[in-house]
Amino acid sequence: MQCVLTPDTEGYDQIDSITTGASVLVEGLVASSQGGKQKVELKVSKISVIGESDPTSFPIQKKRASREFLRSVAHLRPRTNTFGAVARVRNALAYATHKFFQDNGFVWVASPIITASDCEGAGEQFYVTTLISNSAEGGSLVKDIPSTKDGRVDWSQDFFCKPAFLTVSGQLNGETYATALSDIYTFGPTFRAENSNTSRHLAEFWDVVEKNFVHLSYSDAIELLVGSKKKFEFPVKWGLDLQSEHERYITEVAFGGRPVIIRDYPKEIKAFYMRQNDDGKTVAAMDLLVPRVGELIGGSQREERLDYLEARLDEQNLNKDSYWWYLDLRRYGSVPHAGFGLGFERLVQFATGMDNIRDTIPFPRVPGSAEF
Repeated sequence: MQCVLTPDTEGYDQIDSITTGASVLVEGLVASSQGGKQKVELKVSKISVIGESDPTSFPIQKKRASREFLRSVAHLRPRTNTFGAVARVRNALAYATHKFFQDNGFVWVASPIITASDCEGAGEQFYVTTLISNSAEGGSLVKDIPSTKDGRVDWSQDFFCKPAFLTVSGQLNGETYATALSDIYTFGPTFRAENSNTSRHLAEFWDVVEKNFVHLSYSDAIELLVGSKKKFEFPVKWGLDLQSEHERYITEVAFGGRPVIIRDYPKEIKAFYMRQNDDGKTVAAMDLLVPRVGELIGGSQREERLDYLEARLDEQNLNKDSYWWYLDLRRYGSVPHAGFGLGFERLVQFATGMDNIRDTIPFPRVPGSAEF
């Protein structure tokens, strides 16, 4: 809002102290504006400088700064109009997420941030350990980390007495309550140790359109991409996962900006817990793709059959002992069930039009950067 002062305004003598970045307290009356750029303005009766700002060192000046530069001063970028708006949109989307599920009878479940199991089976996890915290401060060497006779890390001496990780997803834990309470949801931070420096990946993120959605099987999507004759950077072949360029071509080019749901993926490229289809080659999984972003939602029907689930764990060389509690859900009153995960930062990116996902979260965590 434009503030109008006159030489008679109380505190007018402090005008020279008001520079970019300074904090001021302004009192006055809102009145119709005489200018054409705004409808109202503030007729100031009193102004006080609360906190001065050195104009020679304040990083954000009046000229427009690049998004890349603003990421380097993430502690100050909320003061800009753009990031103030993104924060408000993010808040509104978080509120709407909770409201939707609460209004529809879902129970919110707080899933753990520290876990001993790998939900996705991909091994892209951050370790949680106290074995090196003290030794690192004292300048100790790696050789000082407790090890077994065969040279492996002795996790029995760690805080949890076993390997522990930051969770990649709360969905396995969510299933324990879904089988008891039916409709549940989780909403909180998750972590992936993916070395991906892209505009759509973060190491830390939160996991939860008028045009009709297009429904497409994975096989049909591959056929569409091959038939397009377009030269992609990554190969297109049945059995390979879709890359960002493939997803954006499908939504933005093939279907003119419409959201697309792709279902029935090859089981080899999906997680062990997804229900195997009758063809023995695919699983009952789906992804929702949206323009500019790509995958926004990933979901599946879960494998409720104990023998199939154990076989999938064996196929992916996962230790069944680590999933004993998850297998118990199939041993005791197993029921068909399904779920999905929504990348909240990607939803914010889609809603705001921001080009880079690092601008949708207050303090982005990416490879090589954990500032603030």
